[in-house]
Amino acid sequence: MSDAKNLARAWVRDNLGDLSDWCATVWDFGETAWREYRSAAFYVDLLRKQGFTVEAGSGGMPTAFAAVWENGRGPTIGGYAEYDGVPGNCQAADIVKRPRAGLGPHAGGHTDPHSALGISSLGGFLAAKAVMERLGIKGRLKFMGEPAEKTRGSKPIHAARGYYDEMDAAISFHPFWAMPYCNTVRWDTHSGAGYGVLYSFTCDEPETWMAQQDQSAVTGYHAGSRAPGANDAVVAMYLFGKALKEHMLPTAKSWTINEAILAMGQATADNLPAGMAQIMYFIRVPTIDMAEHVVRTLDRYAESAALVAHCQWRRNWIAKSRPGLPNHAMARATYANLEAVGAPRFAGEAVALAQAIQRNLGLTPMARPFMPEIEQLIAPEEAERQQRQTLPPTQLNASSDDYTEYCWHAPTARLTVGRPLLAAPRPGYSYPAWVINALGGLKPCIDPMIAVTSQTIAMTILDLLGEPALLAAAKAEFVERTGGGIGGSKWIAPLCDYDPPIHYRWPEYVETPRGRREWVIPTQPTD
Repeated sequence: MSDAKNLARAWVRDNLGDLSDWCATVWDFGETAWREYRSAAFYVDLLRKQGFTVEAGSGGMPTAFAAVWENGRGPTIGGYAEYDGVPGNCQAADIVKRPRAGLGPHAGGHTDPHSALGISSLGGFLAAKAVMERLGIKGRLKFMGEPAEKTRGSKPIHAARGYYDEMDAAISFHPFWAMPYCNTVRWDTHSGAGYGVLYSFTCDEPETWMAQQDQSAVTGYHAGSRAPGANDAVVAMYLFGKALKEHMLPTAKSWTINEAILAMGQATADNLPAGMAQIMYFIRVPTIDMAEHVVRTLDRYAESAALVAHCQWRRNWIAKSRPGLPNHAMARATYANLEAVGAPRFAGEAVALAQAIQRNLGLTPMARPFMPEIEQLIAPEEAERQQRQTLPPTQLNASSDDYTEYCWHAPTARLTVGRPLLAAPRPGYSYPAWVINALGGLKPCIDPMIAVTSQTIAMTILDLLGEPALLAAAKAEFVERTGGGIGGSKWIAPLCDYDPPIHYRWPEYVETPRGRREWVIPTQPTD
């Protein structure tokens, strides 16, 4: 397959300008979870122009898609794009701290950046497609659009609705985020389980809080007793959750429980109790049993908070994702291609931009401003050895990402490639968050990662299509690890038993007479 791989690498080099422009487009959209309307439409239009058949809104999710291209009968290789950003991270592609034009600093922006995650993966699939057409290589490519990764949103739903079942193998990519997973492929320790739960509190009958102290004709008059209401319930729940963290987090490695208040208030005057408030928890733990235990405890807290505040409560699911499953055959093949391409190299204009950022921060510009690790490879086995030094021997999974859903439906590789990060000028120094975000939007800085990733993914796809022994080994390992494949004795079925959580108060952009500004649309499901 050497000729095919050389052609794929040449395609990426020849089309890197387009890939860079596409990445900048999605990065500038800066749309957040479940509201990535323009980003999803951009991908759908682009993939259709590239000859893919695209199902928009796949799995009942308006900002998801499933795209398929085939060149005769052959294996189906899967991959995906993510494109959701994070509220409160609106940074321009610049060497100074400032929001993108026309927006405030609390609008959405890309931190990981998922903009480059998706385009890097897409570049690999398009490069493989071009070579398949040119050399007549048979096979099928399935490229998924996965919104709301920051809430582990779409993948559990796609998995439960069968979108991954037809894949023979899958390739997952993420920009480097933490050592030792930089320019490598996951080996044994994959990400753990992730649960997202939303608690809604409503004060539907404030008049029953207590008898009125007099005969005022106005319910809830200023001097009268007032039911605590939904805001008080959320505050109580928030404090209970902090106690949960205190008692659970010290007892196990890599447990995290984070909360976000999606809604507060709903009262129209200060003498009326808040009618509705919501708080979301996200639980990242090694096992499903741990996640279930946390949710049971949160349920008890919600019941108590509701009683105290004279409210009703309900829990809705945002996400249930499974822990990951290794596949050494896939990891070896993917890393061999990463070795052939080499780690990203940052030079020229990228270095000049990094030095300008350091200068603007009052630092002395460094001759080599980027972290050395992002330009170095680390073998999967060595990364595994380093990771295991920080974990109990019995812990099989650590960290958090929902690519794990693919692992239970097809042999899956988890690739991580170095993204632009600056070296610390002295021990203990931390760059402001805006610097990391800006580097993901500056083309000369993010393009080396895109180029390396696209080439590596394309080459791995071609290996899987052109080397039957490799795909057979990966599938045999998948069957062994699952105790018989999909439905096997050790296979974990999809956990998703809920509808797409698209109706909640997720931050989004809307058009107003003042322009396109960040806003929140107050919707509340009634089911």
